[in-house]
Amino acid sequence: MENKDISKGIRISVIGGGAAGFFAALSAKKHHPEAEVSIYEKTTHFLSKVKISGGGRCNVCHDEPNHRILAERYPRGEKFLKKAFEQFDAADTMRWFQERNVALKIYPDGCVFPLSNSSQSIIDCFLREAQQLEIACHLQESIQSMEIDAHGLFHLQTTQKTLICERVIVTTGGQPKITGLQWLANMGHHIIPPVPSLFTFNMPNEPIKNLMGLVVEKANVRIEGHKLTGKGPLLITHWGMSGPAILQLSAWGARILADMNYEFAILVNWLDDTKESQLRDMLEQTRKNHGGKMLSNFSPFPIPSRLWSYLLEKNHISSTVRWNELNLKHINKLLNTLLNDRYQVKGKTTFKEEFVTAGGVDLAEIEVQRMESKKIPGLFFAGEIMDIDGITGGFNFQAAWTTGFIAGKYAGLKADKSG
Repeated sequence: MENKDISKGIRISVIGGGAAGFFAALSAKKHHPEAEVSIYEKTTHFLSKVKISGGGRCNVCHDEPNHRILAERYPRGEKFLKKAFEQFDAADTMRWFQERNVALKIYPDGCVFPLSNSSQSIIDCFLREAQQLEIACHLQESIQSMEIDAHGLFHLQTTQKTLICERVIVTTGGQPKITGLQWLANMGHHIIPPVPSLFTFNMPNEPIKNLMGLVVEKANVRIEGHKLTGKGPLLITHWGMSGPAILQLSAWGARILADMNYEFAILVNWLDDTKESQLRDMLEQTRKNHGGKMLSNFSPFPIPSRLWSYLLEKNHISSTVRWNELNLKHINKLLNTLLNDRYQVKGKTTFKEEFVTAGGVDLAEIEVQRMESKKIPGLFFAGEIMDIDGITGGFNFQAAWTTGFIAGKYAGLKADKSG
């Protein structure tokens, strides 16, 4: 397939002034300098999600060079993104920012942040680039409707005027309700109903909330009755549980948990992947080697002492009991609690205002090599408007950069399907 550059004098309208929108607009103008590129944002601020992400630090991407492994971090969109990463991946992202004097720092867990530790560095970079490239940026201009005329031109009705353009890139992000995507459904696109993806678990009736602020570095959490698991640090909060292990579970289980109306039970292995036989041996060794010590004074497990005390109390085991005084009943109770500690979840809370959804435009209707609609020529998509979402750790932004880059690159090209 040959792609012909037809960008001279064409108008490219980007709907949505977030991460994907800016990256798409910058890519479009960079690849097609003679095109007229505009961004339309309905709110009073550009890049508002970038501003608050990562606690205001902005987790730009994740340092994963292998496209297959990188794509596995997306509960929805894995196969689609694996192909897309061949055009623009994490290494390209880091290079892009560094070439524009945004210094980055890679942390041991692979997460990449601006060296400034401020999301404003990313925002300033985008706004500066847009100004230099003479991209027209419009705030408080919501697109009310979109129609296509007999010549294939898009007629966009905003709150202020009617726009006519040859190309449209939709980057309006994840929508909390399907009504926010109805206009695309009206144009013939199949919409996967949106549900929340990244969220923390509320446990209103669980006393473990009293340990708020406590972190277990390596935990393994699964949904009772399902094979879904989350691994990594687990944080106790004043409303329940959070941290990477919980957020992974919420992402992979987004649709299942929505169907359960967010009422379910989880089973926590406080000792990561430790199996029953291993733990039984560990307990026996502790009884032999430290039998005279009280349970309150000695724990052989890599968990905080406050949690250890809580688990003893939960099992009605006195903290003054010595290890060599533990009977078989106590041993079995400890085994079960350390490896399969059950908690009832009732409700969810959005993670740090970082709203992420599963759902959106069906990926089967988007050409991955161009990010162009298979149904409507000249209509492109980037970011969370598509049925793509990643786990926490910079993956959602990477999807925005990758899809935005590709959409912008091809928005000024006409595919010659006869070639």
